[in-house]
Amino acid sequence: MKTKGKKVVVSGAGGFIGGHLVKSLMANGASEIRAVDIKPLDEWYQKFASVENLSLDLKDKDNCCSATEGMDAVFQLAADMGGMGFIENNRALCMLSVLTNTHMLMAARDQGVERFFYSSSACVYNGDKQASADVIALKEEDAYPALPEDGYGWEKLFSERMCRHFEEDFGMQCRVARFHNVYGPNGTWDGGREKAPAAICRKVLEAKSSRKNEIEVWGDGRQTRSFMYIDDCTRGVEAIFESEIHEPINLGSNELVTINQLVDIVEEIAGVKLRRSYNLKAPKGVNGRNSDNTKIKQYLGWEPSIRLRDGLSETYKWIEQEMLALAGK
Repeated sequence: MKTKGKKVVVSGAGGFIGGHLVKSLMANGASEIRAVDIKPLDEWYQKFASVENLSLDLKDKDNCCSATEGMDAVFQLAADMGGMGFIENNRALCMLSVLTNTHMLMAARDQGVERFFYSSSACVYNGDKQASADVIALKEEDAYPALPEDGYGWEKLFSERMCRHFEEDFGMQCRVARFHNVYGPNGTWDGGREKAPAAICRKVLEAKSSRKNEIEVWGDGRQTRSFMYIDDCTRGVEAIFESEIHEPINLGSNELVTINQLVDIVEEIAGVKLRRSYNLKAPKGVNGRNSDNTKIKQYLGWEPSIRLRDGLSETYKWIEQEMLALAGK
C-alpha cells in the first residue's frame, strides 16, 4: 500500500518524529492528512496549515474513533515518553500508553482502516544482551525471551504483540518498526524528556556561553549507542509501511559510539574542549545497544546511512537558534 493518494492519520503529530513524518507525507503525496496530538496546538513542534490538526487525548477510545474515521491508514506514534531520565522515573506513565495503542488498534479495525503502522522501540530488547558496552548488534529475535526496559519497554513489546494478533485475528495489515535513538531538529532539547544527542548539544552550548567550560555526563561515558537522524527515520517509516514486512523490524543506524565520543563530536562542532564530570548516579540505561540492520537491508535494500557527525551538526545549529531566541525574549 502506497501513501500517495491515501487518507492518513498521524497520531503523535505534535511531537518530534510525528511532525517530521507529517511533513514527509505531505511531500510524498498523501491526499489527506489528519494530524493528532494530546498537546495544545500552540505547543506542537511543527504544525502545517494544509492538514487537519486536532488536539485529542488518544487514551480515550471515542477520540481514537474520531481520529480514524474515514481514513485509509494510521501511523501510531503517540506515546508518553522521553529520554532515559524520563523513562526510568515515569514507568507507570509509560505503561499507560498501552491505552492509546489498544484503543487506536480497536478504532482502526472498527473504521475499516487498511494499514496500521506502530512505532516500537529498541527498549523491547532483552537487557541481558545489552550488559556490555562491547555489545553485539541486536537482531530482531533478541527481543525474546522477554526482558525489556522496565515500564516503557514492556509496554512497547506488549503493543507489538497486539499488532500481531490484530493482523492474525482481524486481518488488519500491521507494520512495526523498532526505533533506535532518533534525533534531529524540531524536537525536545530541555525540560527532562530530551534524549542524549539533544541534551549534549544543549549542555555544550550552555558551557560555551557561560564560559564555565565544564559538562556533566550521565554515567561513566563508556556506555555505547547508535543514533539515527530524523530524515533516515521518516524515510524508513514510510518504506516499512509500504512494504510486505509482517514482523517487527529494526529501524536504526549501526554507527556505534560511546557517550564520550558523542560529546567529542559535539565539542568539535562547537569548537570547544570541556572538562567532564561524570554523574554515576544519573539514569544511563543499558551499557550497550546497537542495531543489526541485516533484515532491513534484505527487505528494502536500504538502511539508515546519515553519518552522526552530519546529523549532529544540523541538530546543534537548530538548538543554538532556539536558545538564542529564548535569550532574546
